[in-house]
Amino acid sequence: MNIAVCIKQVPGTSEVEVDEKTGVLKRDGVDSKMNPYDLYALETALQLRKEHGGRISVISMGPPQSKEVIREAFMMGADEGVLLSDRRFAGADVLATAYTLSSGLQRLEDIDLIICGKQTTDGDTAQVGPEIAEFLDIPHVANVRKICEAEEKAITVEMDMPDTVEVAEVSFPCLITVEKGINTPRLPSFKLKLATEDREINTLCLDDFKDRDEQNYGLNGSPTQVVKIFPPPTNDCHETLDGDPAEMAQGLFNYLSDNKFIEAR
Repeated sequence: MNIAVCIKQVPGTSEVEVDEKTGVLKRDGVDSKMNPYDLYALETALQLRKEHGGRISVISMGPPQSKEVIREAFMMGADEGVLLSDRRFAGADVLATAYTLSSGLQRLEDIDLIICGKQTTDGDTAQVGPEIAEFLDIPHVANVRKICEAEEKAITVEMDMPDTVEVAEVSFPCLITVEKGINTPRLPSFKLKLATEDREINTLCLDDFKDRDEQNYGLNGSPTQVVKIFPPPTNDCHETLDGDPAEMAQGLFNYLSDNKFIEAR
């Protein structure tokens, strides 16, 4: 079974500046890490490879420093890595991002299964995975919480739906997005770090794609635009209650009542 895992480098801190003109995050000089949800996707792939063999390819879209998360994936056991990096990809919304990743995935050979994390911590849309599948015209299942069975031509999974748990069999090639409760990701291996430190990462740009129309990528290919974005104001206002327990309880009750959090009787 040959598996592709989509991974992303996200800010490792909430203290990130925003470009007021474009509405995108300023990532230069900011500590970064692999998107936490992608760790579960990668671990799922590693467990499937252990049971069924094959290879694991990781693919990421971002600036050159995104190679760091591909190196981390190598340290966890991934076999090969592809980075989609081009200034013409910058500023992409979820649709343009999905289209770019789908174009990169078409360069990989004989992929049976694509696995994505449920969402990213810097976007939280949970849309990119299903949109990739739509662009590739393959079946997909989201919110996967368990791999029930993987056979030669299909995979059976449990989906965590709002009110039910559903089981679906999906034919290869297909795409799934996984929940964080599906497994416990392993730690990177120092032994694998030494073994893979010289492993090549294949970097692709727009000119390497079948579709080279710049209007389909980055800001040009994004049908949605951020009108305005700003950090929420910091609220450091607080009030301290003093006295014995009965007095503090009465003071808290009065505060909640005065601000209509509760109804006084």
